[in-house]
Amino acid sequence: MVLVPSLINPPNILDLDDDASLAASLAADSRHVLLLDWGPAADRAELSISDHVEQLLVPLLGALGEPAALVGYCLGGTMAIAAANRVPVERVATLAAPWHFAAYPDSSRAALTDLWNGVHAAADAFGRLPMEVLQAAFWALDPERTVAKFARFSNLDQDSAEARRFVTLEDWANEGEPLPLPAARELIEDMFGADLPGSGRWLVGGRAMSEMLDKPAMHFTAADDRIAPAATVPAGPSQAVPSGHVGMIVGRKARETLHAPLARWLCG
Repeated sequence: MVLVPSLINPPNILDLDDDASLAASLAADSRHVLLLDWGPAADRAELSISDHVEQLLVPLLGALGEPAALVGYCLGGTMAIAAANRVPVERVATLAAPWHFAAYPDSSRAALTDLWNGVHAAADAFGRLPMEVLQAAFWALDPERTVAKFARFSNLDQDSAEARRFVTLEDWANEGEPLPLPAARELIEDMFGADLPGSGRWLVGGRAMSEMLDKPAMHFTAADDRIAPAATVPAGPSQAVPSGHVGMIVGRKARETLHAPLARWLCG
């Protein structure tokens, strides 16, 4: 089983700690679980998102010697579907993974385009897009919620487990490698801007990617997700989790609402 994280934040959200490790939950039935780490951005400076699939993920899957089950989170789920178009896999599960980018609110897509127009000259000079720029875009999706979560944190016992978990998650959310410039351009212009995946025009390895796979697939959505709303996910069977985008993976009820049903489906 291969866990495919997003390119935008560190992969350890899928193996955060003993209390909320999706990787550990899935390994409990003795399956061999691998968590992909995309590595330093400097080593991937010339790679687009589709190049990450074709040059990194597809060769990894081919080297395993047998078809693997793929579990992709957020943009990692989008990439997992693309990989399943390219090589044999056992099955694919996506977790809050967008495919139909035209289903995002017009205001959100316009705001991201405006942000890109304001920063892409600097990104061109730097050769990559700092993670802080994308974090600002995430905050802009729901600024009131961003303020509210810090207000709640200020009222917590700062020595409590809940406060420590908050800090761990904020560290994760604000860390991570910058996006290689070709990947940033593809994400913002080709995906959010032109909706190449949702319109059937996204090419990986010279082939158009299909959301409809010839192997079992399940798409888990977060009911309260502003980053990858349920309307954006690939077509096919889906199951809603009562949480937000990150809470579905590491929330207090994640083992019950996501880890367990995902494990059951993967073993089916």
